[in-house]
Amino acid sequence: MNKRLLLISNSTNYGEDYLSWPKEYIKDFFDRKGIRRILFIPYAGIALSEESIEDSYAVYRDRVDDVFNEIGLEVYSIHREKDPVQAVKDSLAIAVGGGNTFHLVYKLHELKLIKPIREMVESGVSFVGWSAGANVACPTLRTTNDMPIIEPASFNCLNLVPFQINPHYIDANIEGHGGESREQRIEEFLVANEGTYVAGLREGTLLSVENGKIELKGQRAMRVFKQGQGPKEFNPGENISFLLK
Repeated sequence: MNKRLLLISNSTNYGEDYLSWPKEYIKDFFDRKGIRRILFIPYAGIALSEESIEDSYAVYRDRVDDVFNEIGLEVYSIHREKDPVQAVKDSLAIAVGGGNTFHLVYKLHELKLIKPIREMVESGVSFVGWSAGANVACPTLRTTNDMPIIEPASFNCLNLVPFQINPHYIDANIEGHGGESREQRIEEFLVANEGTYVAGLREGTLLSVENGKIELKGQRAMRVFKQGQGPKEFNPGENISFLLK
């Protein structure tokens, strides 16, 4: 397996700067391959303060680039490329930012980027995604937390890993909230999608996939769900290789 993936639950922990907590993981991930320029996919980012979605993409790219510059990296945005498919084929690394998963998947299908991204990553191009960007590495977007603000051509995603991720996973029921807990929503998914693993990836954690191995990193445990089995907790360093089978 040539795939190199860094699948991050969230960009920002409460009270911290943007991308502060995963920044050193990202630096190490790219440094080990000598990568300095990364193709950035901003399509999940919709900033309410901007006049247009295109403006949102530009602001998003600049925000990510500011952080990446601190660790010796540079990003260039696919939304400024004349031929997005060719940009993917020419890339050495790809980063997909968080935001709204439905809008991200809508654009990936609209621009016919699903297949070329999958092929490039399977051939060894390094891939980093956080939040929605981690969700789209899965077979489908159906374990996102996001509102369906737009209808993609398909819920199918990049299928870079054979399991589902639920980013920002939380255990608690919000006080005064009468709706389902995150665990209940995942259990509903499992009833309709029997046999699928779902990794509840808590904030401040990530999954690293490299050399055919998968590892949980960060300071918190991950909660894994499968129909017919009770949820199980896995701490960083524990064997989670079953997720790749």
